[in-house]
Amino acid sequence: MKSIDHSAAVTETLDRSSLRIVQTPQAFTFNLILEAHRRAAAARHESFTDDAALAEWAGQHVSVFEGEAANLKVTTDDDFARAEMMRFAVLSDVRTGNGLDVHAFADGDHVMLAGIRVPHSRGVTGHSDADVALHALVDAILGALAEGDIGAHFPPNDPQWKGAASDRFLALACERVRKRGGMIAHLDVTVVCEAPRISPHRDAMRARIAEIASVALDRVAVKATTSEKLGFAGRGEGIFAMATATIRLPWSAK
Repeated sequence: MKSIDHSAAVTETLDRSSLRIVQTPQAFTFNLILEAHRRAAAARHESFTDDAALAEWAGQHVSVFEGEAANLKVTTDDDFARAEMMRFAVLSDVRTGNGLDVHAFADGDHVMLAGIRVPHSRGVTGHSDADVALHALVDAILGALAEGDIGAHFPPNDPQWKGAASDRFLALACERVRKRGGMIAHLDVTVVCEAPRISPHRDAMRARIAEIASVALDRVAVKATTSEKLGFAGRGEGIFAMATATIRLPWSAK
């Protein structure tokens, strides 16, 4: 700790044994600190650097206790950047999971893909709304968590999921990440089919996934391809999706 003059020249090295760095916010008996603020306002004193200085001026006894260096007060842009770096340092367990889902085409006039109703000459079979994109994403997230698969959490023989919107599945999978103190880092899904065309709906799909997962749009990717007329997808018998989820969890040695 140094004391300096107006030209930034050091005039003294201070004895640190009696010095403390003080964090904010600070704790006070409410009526006492309120009265101190009122007195300072009436006296037009506005140069206090913190509430403790104000309380000292008002004649109150002020003491300190051990703080926590990680308890950063976020004020400036640099503070926000530092806080974000600290957050990612804690979430050092980076995991990746993969998911795959397949559904056959059936009678109908649309398919649900990534939470978006896409007009099509056919529908799809399935216990829920048979959204292959969201189902693949759910399996990818559960895989990253090592918590089974979509069938274990939402059994196809359970009547409560009959015709259910798959956004519920994705929302619940993302909530499981947050309950473990983690965050979704990135979601990537590829839809494979000859039809319907995905590109006209890509932006809406990304936005819907981001909304369901409560993540930023730039953390969601939606792609599409065909199987070059090969296999069941190439013959127009069904549709499938592959997904990858990257999550961050607090590190645990257990």
